Amino acid sequence: MNMTTDSRDPKADVSQPQLFINRELSQLKFNERVLEQAKDASGPLLERLKFLCISCSNLDEFFEIRVGSLKQHIEYSTGYTTADEIQPVELLAQIKQQASKLVDEQYKVFNEIIIPALTEQNIELIPREKWSQQQNTWIQKYFFEQVEPVLSPLGIDPGHPFPRILNKSLNFIVEVGGTDAFGRDGYLAVVQAPRSLPRIIELPDTDSSKFVFLSSIIHAYVHELFEGLTVRGCYQFRVTRNSDLFVEDEIDDLMLALEGELASRRYGDAVRLETSNNTPQHLTDYLLQQFHLTETDLYRVNGPVNLNRLSNIYALLERPDLKYSPFTAKLPQPITSDSNLFNVIAQEDVLMHHPYQSFAPVISFIHQAAKDPKVLAIKQTLYRTGANSRIVDALVQAAEAGKEVTVVIELMARFDEAANITLANRLQKAGAHVVYGIVGIKTHAKMILIIRREHGHLVRYAHLGTGNYHQSTAKLYTDYGMFTCNPKITLDLHEIFLQLTSFTKIPRLENVLQAPFTLYKTILEFIDREIKRASSGRKAKIIAQMNSLIEPQLIQALYRASQAGVEIKLIVRGQCCLRPGVPGISDTIEVRSIIGRFLEHPRVFYFYNGGRSKLYCSSADWMDRNFFRRVETAWPIEDRMIRKRILAELDLYLNDNQNAWLLQADGNYVRYTQGQDKKHITAQSELLNRYALIK
Repeated sequence: MNMTTDSRDPKADVSQPQLFINRELSQLKFNERVLEQAKDASGPLLERLKFLCISCSNLDEFFEIRVGSLKQHIEYSTGYTTADEIQPVELLAQIKQQASKLVDEQYKVFNEIIIPALTEQNIELIPREKWSQQQNTWIQKYFFEQVEPVLSPLGIDPGHPFPRILNKSLNFIVEVGGTDAFGRDGYLAVVQAPRSLPRIIELPDTDSSKFVFLSSIIHAYVHELFEGLTVRGCYQFRVTRNSDLFVEDEIDDLMLALEGELASRRYGDAVRLETSNNTPQHLTDYLLQQFHLTETDLYRVNGPVNLNRLSNIYALLERPDLKYSPFTAKLPQPITSDSNLFNVIAQEDVLMHHPYQSFAPVISFIHQAAKDPKVLAIKQTLYRTGANSRIVDALVQAAEAGKEVTVVIELMARFDEAANITLANRLQKAGAHVVYGIVGIKTHAKMILIIRREHGHLVRYAHLGTGNYHQSTAKLYTDYGMFTCNPKITLDLHEIFLQLTSFTKIPRLENVLQAPFTLYKTILEFIDREIKRASSGRKAKIIAQMNSLIEPQLIQALYRASQAGVEIKLIVRGQCCLRPGVPGISDTIEVRSIIGRFLEHPRVFYFYNGGRSKLYCSSADWMDRNFFRRVETAWPIEDRMIRKRILAELDLYLNDNQNAWLLQADGNYVRYTQGQDKKHITAQSELLNRYALIK
């Protein structure tokens, strides 16, 4: 990186484009770190396989959303720019270069590391050229009974144009020779593998675990679909389409408009074509032409297209020796299995750190409210909940019991839109008031407010979280959640719910910070206070934990803080556009990313504030969208013991020397390595030991 900054100048310009890492390229770097977990021989083998699959599914979403959006900016000449000032056309070229290296590395890990390691454990993925006679007999029977009846090969000729190809579906382009029953000369056909068919099939074997790909079975018997003709070649391909939804602000019915958009998502504009690396050039050229793509959008792979299908092996295998040790998340003190949560919360705030501590109290909170005759009303935001949600069950139960239930559902939660429409309809049928927030601004805040009549007075109880009300991801993502009945917080939440469900002016909140109104400017004010203290020679410190750091003005504020001498420690799991360690700009800033068993998801912000520290937990990352286009909350942590605990856990992450990656000024990450005389510290393992029962 060519830096022109004079390190002796404390007022060096912090807005220079070269001081910002590109967002898209940073996201690809995150995927590289995920893939590194698949290489780590110290991890359980099937977990390493899962990390490989995660890196592939992450890359899918990257193309569906980020590349899809870039292509739209180019097509419509929107003038899209970012702080790094890389133009979209140039950025696509850089993405191609970096993504190609990542894909090559994924298949190298698959072929040279994962497959041999699985074989050593008597787990085999058998290619069709190595099928035994016995296996071939079983597979042939499987093809005719389970596969062939649901396949519909589509010949391509003037009467049968190239078919519509579903987003991310498995397909084969087949070259056929000969003349059919109608006298037509065969040339090309497309075979689409229905999504109802499993992509991995386990073979019957008593001594070991043997699997074959569905793609291998179709390859082996594709000639059976073209009886009397000659199959000259059969090649896998997969197309990725733009999946970002767009809904106009000026609409009458958000749900109806969204349902119309969902129908078209599966066939959005193509953004990437994947083919097996043995596909002839004339066929890849043909496919690129059909999808209106160029060579830049083509990815040839050394193995089966879409490695993410390997995740089925993890689910099929009962091999606890090759997976992480199971654990039971404990209940947070002072909650017990038979606690009346309202009695507990009335006495003290309760902090939970998931998944180390159980998510069950959050579910019980709604269930107890649904049954409690003293509870008059329940208000909740729902962003992602998952299928068969026990929280939704409780909300339905409460509504059917005659309680006032109001649910703010974010219909535009990416890739959960259809599920959220379904649960919205279910809640409405039960009698709940369902609202969809503000069109054009997503409701991303995680909060529950319960109103209870006690001794003739109304008392508010609340839960706030950094993560979603999703009982499955609560076992995989790390997040903070807190119960409170502190009126300083619950009254602010009351005002926010009024704003979301009706028409009000900007609420005057006393303690809770809210986007898109007070969160951004307050964080900038906190940073400015640290700058002033550091400039006068006093201690100044900032610690922040989040998923993404992108917003350029805030990054510039952090640069100015570093120039003033503020100590800044950032724990940023994914995208980070700030360059740490640049002389004269960010000397005092450290950025680390923790990649481990669980997906790091909390948002925690700490400012030393002259010894009267400010500590917040939040639903918001430091991104443009979170500050300006979402409803978010950040709530203050005031309880002395809870503050002490959160700060100790932040310190644990800052001392992790096993799963930490340090961001360098050039945008690359280096795995943190401790000295031989230092104790191994793994934050996630330590928290498991503290709060969970490992089996």
